[in-house]
Amino acid sequence: MVPAQLPGMVELPVRRWRDGGWEQARDEVAEEAPVALTFNSIPHVVMLATPRDLTDLGRGFALTEALVATAAEIRAAELKQEAGALEVALSIPQERLAQLLARRRNLEGRTGCGVCGAETIAEAIRQPPPVAAGGSIAREQLAQALTELRSWQQLGASTGSLHAAAWVDWQGRIQLVREDVGRHNALDKVIGALLEQGANRQDGFLIVTSRASYEMVLKTATAGVRLLVAVSAPTALAVRLAQDANLTLVGFARESQQVVYTHPERVT
Repeated sequence: MVPAQLPGMVELPVRRWRDGGWEQARDEVAEEAPVALTFNSIPHVVMLATPRDLTDLGRGFALTEALVATAAEIRAAELKQEAGALEVALSIPQERLAQLLARRRNLEGRTGCGVCGAETIAEAIRQPPPVAAGGSIAREQLAQALTELRSWQQLGASTGSLHAAAWVDWQGRIQLVREDVGRHNALDKVIGALLEQGANRQDGFLIVTSRASYEMVLKTATAGVRLLVAVSAPTALAVRLAQDANLTLVGFARESQQVVYTHPERVT
């Protein structure tokens, strides 16, 4: 049973070796469940995700996968549960649905899945429009946000197995955080929450507690966000995409270290 105060994890009995002996204990373990995303009642994808903030996941996925062009095109996002099965039912304009069906991107997603399921290289390696110029943060304020992020990661602190994505304003103040067993899912959840709130995606930047792979940069740029900060390394393809998309990419982000790979003018 998922605890009401912290949905997304369960407590399980374990046998633990500690201090030279075995002990019976209980361990907090992250939940992972299949979640179906449907568009206008037509199945599109099944993701393995932490069963929390799932309408945020659906909204963010729809935008960052370019299934819709704007938040306004997501007319509804409803979580349904029947016989233990989870479904996020999204409603989009019929012309968007026609484009979606033409792409035939019907796949089974996994927590590490980024572009899996794409049928062609051109479909997998999209080139998003360049993000807008402007936006900057002082290095000290960025370090402050990285320190503060730990206190927002409730599920991660309890289970040790979840990624987090944070939306931060240009003064370094964290505005919201989403967690998930999948790094792509955590990012989509934050972006989906911004869409639901009607937030201006020019008013801040994203921090992710993972590596900065191509897909993470692609989702960020597609959402129109100008700065992505990752606590781990980027890939070369991600760096090239960030450069072309006018996006600032920071890797190996710690309180005492940040490596800026592209468009360094946004980190002062």
